[in-house]
Amino acid sequence: MPLQRRQVLAVASVLPLVPLAAHAHHGWSSFDADRPIYLEGTVRKVRWQNPHAELELELPANLALPPNLAQRALPAQTAPVDGKALLARAVLPTRKDRKWEIELAPLTRMQAWQVAEIKPGAAISVLGFTLREEKGEAVLRVEYLFVDGKVYGLRSSPA
Repeated sequence: MPLQRRQVLAVASVLPLVPLAAHAHHGWSSFDADRPIYLEGTVRKVRWQNPHAELELELPANLALPPNLAQRALPAQTAPVDGKALLARAVLPTRKDRKWEIELAPLTRMQAWQVAEIKPGAAISVLGFTLREEKGEAVLRVEYLFVDGKVYGLRSSPA
């Protein structure tokens, strides 16, 4: 088989997968950065891989905002983020899904923060952003990760 024909066949065999990859990774423009969402629960599945680590988080039936959320200490990071304002504006989701896809940072940034790989069964909480008007999938892109008594700002590297 000539080389050019093999190349065309190889590209043609991959093309049906492109929409799946595009659907699986959301751009930031789909997320509502004006409405920080708070979630906590138990990690059920982990995908510790690039383009970013992902978790499946199962929420408790009685999810509530912690009374001290706005007073939590936040780490300095290289990106200018008004973390205190985000914590003060945090709300619970209006949708009733008990399982959420949690998008963390790329693995290089997780390593910069020295976040140990999160395992199924771990209890975590997160503050981040979901899709506009909470439409579509139950997915949250994380701004702050709270795990094992530590807080990580995932927008950028530690300052």
